Formats: sequence, structure tokens, C-alpha cells
Amino acid sequence: MHNLIPLSLYIHIPWCIKKCPYCDFNSYAIQAGIPEKEYIAMLTEDLTADLSLAQNRTIKSIFFGGGTPSLFSPLAVEKILNQVSHSLTLDPNIEVTLEANPGTHEHKAFSDYRLAGINRISLGAQSFQDDKLATLGRVHTADETKAAIDCIANANFNSYNLDLMYGLPNQTVEDALSDLETALSFSPPHLSWYNLTIEPNTIFHHQKPPLPPDETLEEMQLAGQSRLAAHGLLQYEVSAYAKTNHQCQHNLNYWQFGDYLGIGAGAHAKITDTEKNTITRYWKTRYPKNYLETDGPKIAGCKIIPTEELALEFMLNGLRLNEGARISHYEERTGLSISTILPILEKAKQQELLTFNQEIIVPTELGKRFLNDLTGLFFS
Repeated sequence: MHNLIPLSLYIHIPWCIKKCPYCDFNSYAIQAGIPEKEYIAMLTEDLTADLSLAQNRTIKSIFFGGGTPSLFSPLAVEKILNQVSHSLTLDPNIEVTLEANPGTHEHKAFSDYRLAGINRISLGAQSFQDDKLATLGRVHTADETKAAIDCIANANFNSYNLDLMYGLPNQTVEDALSDLETALSFSPPHLSWYNLTIEPNTIFHHQKPPLPPDETLEEMQLAGQSRLAAHGLLQYEVSAYAKTNHQCQHNLNYWQFGDYLGIGAGAHAKITDTEKNTITRYWKTRYPKNYLETDGPKIAGCKIIPTEELALEFMLNGLRLNEGARISHYEERTGLSISTILPILEKAKQQELLTFNQEIIVPTELGKRFLNDLTGLFFS
């Protein structure tokens, strides 16, 4: 392993207007206002304590996730980015993404976010049908989403993403494709189109809604993929579609097993120590109140990934990509020789789940369809 492994920065903003019934992220409904000033101060402490983990590397991307990061004012976002730029070396072509939700006042400030240093927006549309949005617990309407998209398109961002879900409660194939056609009418450069899944510790898990059957989900997926391709949005990951040169660089770094710092309540990090030949996952104090009351380092725990788990960790990410996982990345970012998994690769190839050569490992269409079975082969 060496110090050329790319490094990104994730910044977690944990507040939202309302907790959605399907959401299992570390997010909390606003109770009595957002403590912007105090949180920025704690983010600064958090970042300062983590600087040694950067190992003098250049930051390739920054991602504000949540929660609803756009509930922070453009001035607050600018202050955070100024602190980051003073503390770390940023790539001249860095991608800086801010997650945003329609239906609140923040879409009026998109131009100000652009001036603050954000060059990419990820908008949580989810659906363009008001009854489906209500079922999902969203606080916006379809018209508010459309207005937000127009504002984003006029604010000169380098790129933007629309988040859209299918497989919603009581959703038909026609409903799902109608949502997709509405999204495509705006010609977005990037679209995340993913199946609603029921996660533990969510309201939907305890009060399961009526979801479409598997055969309907498959029909939605196949028809949707065809329409996305026809509009020039090519699938490059399980649920990510983009026009040429608009792939999300931050997420690509995750999927290619790069490193990332994480600051903010409950943020996670993955860091390679090139001297010790270890890869460690860190996580920060989860609850905002505790995070705000913690002076100094805010690491709540860490785990060195055991050598025997590295192949699985790598493949869980890399095989999500349509182009597959590069063997050079495997050897560079796990510190292992490809020979360590050749028997597994041969077995998966015999089962027609993947193909590989000296440069790359690529899941077949069957492998993409049964990705859990494919990655399960790498359990030690």
C-alpha cells in the first residue's frame, strides 16, 4: 500500500425538518432551531483532530450529507468550506456536493450556495406524485420539486443529481415510469434511481406498507433502465445513472475503495495507514447533543479491518460498478495480491456471475442481478 490512495471528505449535518418513515440515516427532526454557530465550531475541532489522518494528501471531493444539509445557511456552508480549505489541500478540480430537499426555503438560496463554494447539488425528489410523497412522509410537493430543479439549473452548478425512488407503496409500473419521465424532462446530468428498501429501526419496518411484488419491481427496473439509456443517462453503478463526465466522483471514491475523512455527528471514515499497512474504519459521536458537548477528538470508536475481510470489503463496493473492479485498485488499496482471490474468481466465473482478465473484474448481467450471491463468495 502507498500514499497515493485518493482521499475525500464527508461532512454530516444531522438535522431535518421531519424524519421520514423509511429513513435509517443518522438524522433528527428539528426541535428548537439549528445551532449553526456551535456546530461549525465543533466541526472545526473535529477536522483539526483528524488532520494527521489525511497524511498530507489532497482532498478529491467533499460531500455534505444528512439530514438536510441545505437547512444550513449559505454563509454557514461558506464558513465550513473556508475552514476546510485552510486546513487541507484541495484538488483544483474538486467536486463539492450539497444534499438538498425541495419544499423548504432553501431552494431560493441555491445561487448563494454556488457562491459559497458548492458546485454540485443532490436534490431529494423521490417522486413527482403528491400522494406518494405524502406516504413517504416528505414535506414537499411535486411542484416545489420542479421549481427547485429550475433554480438549480439556473445557478450555474457544474452538475446536479436527482434522487428518485421506485417500488413505493401501492406504486404501479405506470406510476414509476411517469415519475421517471417527469425527471427526465428536466434533462438532469445525473440521476440516482433506486428501489425503496425497508430498513431496520424505521417506521416502515414496524408498520410495513403495501409494497409492489418482485415481478412488478423487475418490470419497473427493466423498463426504467431502457428509458434512462434512451435519454443518454448511462448506468455506471447499481442505482446511479449519468451523462458523460457527470458521474459522482465522491461516490466513485467509495466504490473504488478509496479513503475518506468523516466529520460531524455520526460521520464515518476509512483511512489507510501506509506505515502500519492497516485500514481502519472510524466513527464519530452519534447524537448531536453529545457531539456538541464533546471537546477535542470526537471519535466514538474504530475498527481495523482484518486482513481476511479485505477482499469482501473491496468487492462489496467494486462490484457495484458496471465497469467492474480494477485489479490494480484491489492490490493497491487492500495491500493484497490478486492471487489471494483467484480461486474465488474462477468459481464465480464458472457460475457465470463475473468475467475477469489481467486488468479488471466485471460482474455479468446475472452477477448484477444476484449481486448478494456474488459478493457472498468472498466471505472468508
